[in-house]
Amino acid sequence: MSARTEAAVTRRSGFDGWRWSGRLFLVLLLGFTVAPMLWMLITSLKTGFAAMQYPPQWWPAEPTLDNYWRLINPGSSVGRDFLQYFWNSVWVSTTTTILAVAVAVPAAYAFSRFRFPGRTFLFFAVLLRNMFPAVVFLVPLFILMRVLGLVNTHGSLILTYLTFGLPLAVWLLKGFYDNIPVQLEQAARIDGATRFQAFVLIVMPLSTPGIIATSIYSFIGAWNEYIYAYTFLTRHDQMTLPVGIQRFFSENATDWPGLMAATFMMSIPVVVLFLVLQKYFVRALTEGAVKH
Repeated sequence: MSARTEAAVTRRSGFDGWRWSGRLFLVLLLGFTVAPMLWMLITSLKTGFAAMQYPPQWWPAEPTLDNYWRLINPGSSVGRDFLQYFWNSVWVSTTTTILAVAVAVPAAYAFSRFRFPGRTFLFFAVLLRNMFPAVVFLVPLFILMRVLGLVNTHGSLILTYLTFGLPLAVWLLKGFYDNIPVQLEQAARIDGATRFQAFVLIVMPLSTPGIIATSIYSFIGAWNEYIYAYTFLTRHDQMTLPVGIQRFFSENATDWPGLMAATFMMSIPVVVLFLVLQKYFVRALTEGAVKH
């Protein structure tokens, strides 16, 4: 065995400091991410008195699900409000996602397949909005919504979320369409299909992972948004969950167990959505990142 081969064997069988350092960093990062969620879940199982104890109880002596029952019980005022906020968030997020995908799919396909004057400038102009923080557009958009008569309506949030979500959706889908060979569409057209039929029958099925990833981005962005929902909505029955859970704050005290339970339940739809569609999401990121 040569010296080079022995050195290679030694490196493979010996202690790899960089690899173990990376693993340790990932474990620490995972703990940093999971710890707040575990504490949120534990606090949601406590009574109001137990949540305020000092030193804190790391695990409640008498766990209770009363905080969750209050949220899902339509017979209580807290439950009615929470279920209304939940439905409002589902409606706004789902509508935003459907409209974002419906607009981004043909727009991204046009940027990917067609050549027209100003194409590059227009594409980067679409992305220009992402260079500025969302709060910069708060006052102009509020004035615009007031002129349109959309303040205190879900339409104001849907239009605003489309403004923020569409640039990313178009950019993501364009990269995905760039990796679908145009020869597949040409072969379909030779067989007698129109461009629209080739798009629907060939391109759309192949771009399903990219569409799902775009949907996830749009849904999560609309579901978690707070600033615009807080500014545009003042009517109690129109509020979404990020704004509505302020009900657990009061001038004299904060219902920490109720707040943690509401926050935990608010995170469930996003976590379930991501876990169910994770394989499509990862596939979209990997296929859209490499030019074939």
